[in-house]
Amino acid sequence: MAYESLLLIGVLSVGFMLPQMILGIGFNMLLPGWVLLGNVFMVVGCYFLWYWHHGGQTLAMQTWKVKISTPSGAKPSLPRLALRYALSWPSLIYFGVGIFWSLIDKDRQFLHDRLAGTRLIFKPR
Repeated sequence: MAYESLLLIGVLSVGFMLPQMILGIGFNMLLPGWVLLGNVFMVVGCYFLWYWHHGGQTLAMQTWKVKISTPSGAKPSLPRLALRYALSWPSLIYFGVGIFWSLIDKDRQFLHDRLAGTRLIFKPR
């Protein structure tokens, strides 16, 4: 997650900061907070959904040889991946409860993976 966060800084600098700077400097416009949060949600969502749908791995996941699949080993559908993304926000925001869930889960899955019907698998090197 730490490595993924570093990569997201670059993604957000292009997809979030650049448009906000153009609006602020070029048009002297400041958007309300809810629009800014929605922008972050969409930019990060596009990043994750694009990579998960096209190969099952983000750049950080490729480094660590981790891939997303369904419990049967098939490629997850785009709606299932969108559900996983939406459920991952509460998993992280509420003090990481969805992450700590993996400590008591019988298959060591995150809560958002369990609820979305996805799982992380480790690819052999």
